[in-house]
Amino acid sequence: MTHIDLSSARWVKSSYSGNGGNCVEFAPAFSATHGIVPVRDSKDPHGPALLFATDAFAAFVTAVKSGCFHEV
Repeated sequence: MTHIDLSSARWVKSSYSGNGGNCVEFAPAFSATHGIVPVRDSKDPHGPALLFATDAFAAFVTAVKSGCFHEV
């Protein structure tokens, strides 16, 4: 497995994150150079990040916007 250096990633907080501290951050500009979108928990910025292929992340965002997921 190749190590991906995320130290230069510019993180953005998701507009779909709640105000109760349950925030998801992603680095959309990272996909232009690496073809992946890193996603992390804003409460743990030095913790692990999940890496998604750009097309898979785009499909996920489309599904969220269309209401495919329900709150628990």
